[in-house]
Order: sequence, then structure tokens, then C-alpha cells
Amino acid sequence: MRVRNLRAVMATAGVAALLGGTALAPAAAAVSHGGGSGHWRHRSQSRHVLLISVDGMHQQDLAWYVRHYPHSALAGLVRHGIEYSDALTTIPSDSFPATVGLMTGGDPGVTGFYYDDTYNYDVFPPGTKKCVGRPPGAEVNYDETDDVNPNRLDAGQGLKGLPGSILQMTSNLRSVINPATLPVSASTCKPIYPNQYLKVNTIFNVARQAGLRTAWSDKHPSYLVLAGPSGNGVEDFFTPEIDSRAIGYPAGDDWTGDVAATMQYDSYKVQAILNEIDGYNHSRSRHVGVPGLFGMNFQTVTTAEILPKSDGLTGGYLPGGKVPGPLLVGALNYVNTEIGVIVAQIRAQGLASSTAIIITAKQGQSPTNPNDFKRVNDAPIIAGVDAAWTAAHPHAAPLVVYASDDDGMLWWLSNRSQAAANFAKHYLLTHTAVGNNIHGKRVTVSASGLRKVYAGAASAAYFGVPNSDPRHPVIFGIVQHGVVYTTSKTTIAQHGGAGFQDRNVPILVILPGLRHGATISAQAGTIQIAPTILALLGLNPRALQAVRIEHTRVLPGLHGRRTW
Repeated sequence: MRVRNLRAVMATAGVAALLGGTALAPAAAAVSHGGGSGHWRHRSQSRHVLLISVDGMHQQDLAWYVRHYPHSALAGLVRHGIEYSDALTTIPSDSFPATVGLMTGGDPGVTGFYYDDTYNYDVFPPGTKKCVGRPPGAEVNYDETDDVNPNRLDAGQGLKGLPGSILQMTSNLRSVINPATLPVSASTCKPIYPNQYLKVNTIFNVARQAGLRTAWSDKHPSYLVLAGPSGNGVEDFFTPEIDSRAIGYPAGDDWTGDVAATMQYDSYKVQAILNEIDGYNHSRSRHVGVPGLFGMNFQTVTTAEILPKSDGLTGGYLPGGKVPGPLLVGALNYVNTEIGVIVAQIRAQGLASSTAIIITAKQGQSPTNPNDFKRVNDAPIIAGVDAAWTAAHPHAAPLVVYASDDDGMLWWLSNRSQAAANFAKHYLLTHTAVGNNIHGKRVTVSASGLRKVYAGAASAAYFGVPNSDPRHPVIFGIVQHGVVYTTSKTTIAQHGGAGFQDRNVPILVILPGLRHGATISAQAGTIQIAPTILALLGLNPRALQAVRIEHTRVLPGLHGRRTW
């Protein structure tokens, strides 16, 4: 009942009444100074950091919303926060490498995650029981297909009364992951769980080592990755399966097939956060204390950008790509209200003086302008490369052994020689491809829809790894703006590539008690959020392995901010 009342207050009174004219109440806490240079020193700290990812939100969306809704919760937070107007997420901008970057301070070459669905030349296929000889290589897939039952919101836990009972979902994510779907380690001949595949530690590992409680809510149990290699980073996981069948929503087969369904799904995670702010675990079954580090991601905005229509409204952006369409405006309004509820709960529990909030997005979407959209089926492209390779090498296996293509191209080849990589690159850049535009009319794109191809050693160098690295794609293609490799007629945008619209996302840091915000135009990266969070908690950012490897620095402009 309290949640519904707070939401009603947010909808009618706005954030100003809840915040009393400031982002959070005055506090003695201030940001610590830290970075990759090693010159770290403790100054003072927040006791809690809440990280929120509004997946799909561009920096232009936040700016547009604040401009058109100046009395909104988001506008209030921007006025009293530090906003980074030129922030970029990882390349590739897929959910898994981008999330891992947020939590480790590392890019894919350091973390080992290039996509949620990739290939590794040094593992055995799922289900292997006898690991004899050299590994043949296999798909490495960490998404809903790893659930015990991907059709159920609880991922196969067996809860009764779904979806209403979903907050009782287990925090033991290994219990709802099917090991038979996981790649098998060549050294142990055992399935590799997502956290074991990660090459570096996470902010949750560092926080736990410092004695802080940790919690995180996300969209698949495979986000067990955030527990880190040790497996002990996150004490309280809440990961209802977003790609399960959306109960009560016939319009779509999963929770992202309808924006109203996605809102309902996101609201479960918001309730978990509210329970944690109240000092309980996500299910509100035990009083455990407020986490020192916790957070969640919203999916509603990304769904409203991808779907051409939902709930009787047009999705995406208006022609020109600068103004959100009616479905997306509704999604932004929903997220604004829910963030306002969370902030209000922080204040109601007396935590405003000790809680820093960071709002960002793990990725954007491209294209924003519907007139730029070009839907291209990558299957004929792959078939063409394979046919050309077989014609030139009659006894060779098909060249493309695995592909992950959205609005970027990641290919792994059966032949890892530079000559084979160059062959694929040459074919891609010298052949056209056929697709259709937003209106379904046929279009032809040059160079297979690509503007740049990194092949073999060049791909390895792009990601900063040796060419012998078994994880990196042999072919990495950057698409022409607007190209999305898909056959779906219900997709008008996508993410995962290297384009500006994929990558330019908000970073907004709200420090306890900071009365006057600022906008920092210096380029920043979402991987800088990880060391910044540790600094805010008074912990050493260099405790993160990726920070030491990449020399990832704390976000600029925070040190010395006065917070009275």
C-alpha cells in the first residue's frame, strides 16, 4: 500500500515536494579521490551507493525529458547532480559486456566478455563429459537459454502463484541455471558458470571484502556473472527472467513484447529495491540491513525504442530522431515516476544524507531516426561467404563457425589464419546486401551494410588482446548507420554496435547533500563508474583488477565538491 501511495504522490505533486528543494538532504559525506594512477587517498565517504541503469536511454533522451518536464523527478536530480553530457558505453555495446564494464571498470578485451552469445576456441561444447584432446571450440551463451526453464518468470524455480509471487524468487542463481547448456572447461571438464568466465573481479567483490552488504536486480539468472570469479560478490540477487512468457499479456510471447508488460516486469525489481532500502532482503522475508552497494536496471525504455507499436501507440522516435514518440514518452514517464518513488523512499528512511545515486544506461539504441532504419538479413551474407570460401577451398569446412550480429558484426571463423580473415573481409566489403526500410520497401546496402571491418590481427588489436586470444571475434564489423541485422518485423532499432547512438548514454551522479549540480562536457566512459563507486564508498578503486590493467580513472570533476 505504501508503494502505491508514494507513486500517486509522485504523479501528482512532483519530485520537488519530496526532495524539499534539494536532491538529497544535507550530509557530511563527500566523494573520495581515486583513479588508475595509484594516487588514491581516503577523504570521506557515502555509506550507500545505488546504481540504476535505464537501458536504452540516450543522453539526448535525458536532456529532452528534463527540458520538457522541468518539475519531474529526473529534472530535480539533474539540477542537483553532476551530469556527464559526453559519456560513452563499451564497444560492443551489448548488454553483457556493457554491464560487466559498469561493474569492473574494464572493456571486453580485459573482462573477456564481447557479447552475451559468443564463441571460444578453447572450450568444449555444452554437455561434454570426457574432455580428451584439444578443445574443438564451442558457443558460449549466457542468456535465457541457460535457465532451468526459460519460459517461466522464476527461470524454473517452481514458484506457485506467478507472477504475483515472483519476489520470492531465489537469490541462489546457480540453482536456476542449467549446467547442461554451459560451455565446458578444458582444464576441469566442468561447466563454466557466467561468473567463472569473467576474467577480473567486480565492485561487488571489493565491497564484500570490505564488509558491505551487496544486492543487484537484473533480467536473467546469467547475471550471476556479477558475483565475480570468486562467486561471492552479490549477497542478494533478484533476476526474474524477462524473456519468459508474459503472464496475462497475449500481445507478446515475453515481457518485452509489450511495453505495459515490461513496465510490470520492471516494477517487480523496483519493489525489490524498495524492500532493500527498508533494510530487508529483496523478498522482504528477512531484515538484513540496507546494502552498501545495490541497484537494478530498467528495460521499459529499450522496449519502447525497439517495438514499432505497442498498447495502441507508435514506438521509437519521431522522424528526425530527436523527439521521442508517444510510446517512448510514456516509457520515460514511467521510469521517471519509479525513480522518484525510490528517491522518496530513501528520504523516508533517513538515508538521504548517506546515499549516493548514479543513473546511467548500459547501452542506447540505433537508429533513432526511423527514416535511417535498414533491416538486413545476415543469413544470405554468411551463406555467400561460406560458398565463396568452399569454391576456393573445395575440401574446407564452412568458414563462419559462429556469428553474433545485431547492429554490429562479430564472427568467429573455422580457419583462424590471417588469410582466411582477409578473405572474409574482402567478401564483406565487395558485396552488396538486400534489406528493407521502416516502410518495408526493398533497399540495397553496399559492403554488406558495413563501413569498417577489422579482420584477424586487426580485430585482436582493436580489442587490445593477442591474436591467439581464444575469445575475441576474428571479424569485427562496424555497420553503416541505420543498418540492423535482423529478420524481425517487430524491431525498429537495436544495440550492440559501435555507433554513437548505441553508445552516448547518460551518467548522472547525485552526491549526498550537493545543493548545486554541474554539467561536465569532458568525455567520460561508463567503465569509469566502477572505480567511482568504490571511491564514493571510501574504498580503493585500484582494488579492481581491470582498473589496474586499463588505468581506468574515477569520473572527473567529483573531487572537492562541497556538500553542505
